[in-house]
Amino acid sequence: MSHPFEDLPTTPTAEEVLDKAFSRASRAGRAKEGFDARRSMLRTAANIASDNLENVVAAWPDFDRLDPFYRELADAVVASHTVDGDLSPGGVDALRQHLSKVGWAARKVEELRDEYQGRLSGDVDTARKLRKQAFARIADVLEEVGDDLAAVGAARDALKTLPDVRPDEPAIVVAGYPNVGKSSFVNGVTNARNETASYPFTTTEIRVGHYEHRRIRYQLVDTPGLLDRPPEERNDVESQAVSALEHLADCVLVLVDASGACGYPLEAQLALRDALAAEFDVPVLTVCNKADRSRDVEADHYMSVTEGENVEGVLRAAIDAVGHEPDLPFDE
Repeated sequence: MSHPFEDLPTTPTAEEVLDKAFSRASRAGRAKEGFDARRSMLRTAANIASDNLENVVAAWPDFDRLDPFYRELADAVVASHTVDGDLSPGGVDALRQHLSKVGWAARKVEELRDEYQGRLSGDVDTARKLRKQAFARIADVLEEVGDDLAAVGAARDALKTLPDVRPDEPAIVVAGYPNVGKSSFVNGVTNARNETASYPFTTTEIRVGHYEHRRIRYQLVDTPGLLDRPPEERNDVESQAVSALEHLADCVLVLVDASGACGYPLEAQLALRDALAAEFDVPVLTVCNKADRSRDVEADHYMSVTEGENVEGVLRAAIDAVGHEPDLPFDE
């Protein structure tokens, strides 16, 4: 299963739609003569333009039906991407408006086709003038939605790069300040090369590892740049992304380093833990890593990834906290 934006096709520009419509119309016109050529050109150009615009809209999923994780993450991504250097305001709501405008343009082109098809009568010269007039009005419609198509295209390019996190699988989010051992823990318990992908609004990467227990696959998610500093230091877009993670997480492991070797005071680490516990409405476990150096903190669990001490125990505790029950096809 891929994420809902992975297969979005490339969004054409207004110029590309017009070029395709008019070039196909030219070929259609050469295949016939006189009055029939004019009618065929008009019908072909309008149909090609309308179909291309409709396809842009139809390719997008219904945001109201998306899992809340992807809906809110998409909101953050769209709000942070730029079109010609300008920040796109409004997130998903703005994207919906752009798509609505493209849908309007598709219907308007169809209306112009029907209007001019009914007016094409009489001599060939008059038909030729009306066909040119129709083409000019179709071009005006495409020009009017040029910025909308550009905005949709930019959103599509950004959303295609979302990490492949699966809301239907239980997720254990690993949090804590930098250098407390989060990535070492995820790498150690998953025993496989982890998937990495950048959020489109940050240069840091999300890391996702997988662990299978009793035929259930658990996702272990490390989100550097988002959950490794206090909430007040996040910008609006990052806060929106954390809101998305709140829908994803079934358990949060907050790693702390009591020795202070990570470079952050223990007091600050515990304050971050408390802030995350207030944000996430799921079990939040405090894990003292580097316990071979110091255990001078009250924690739910103690481990040392480097020494291999209680790493599996912490993982099992997280799985127990998730308490995931698989959906069965029938009641036993």
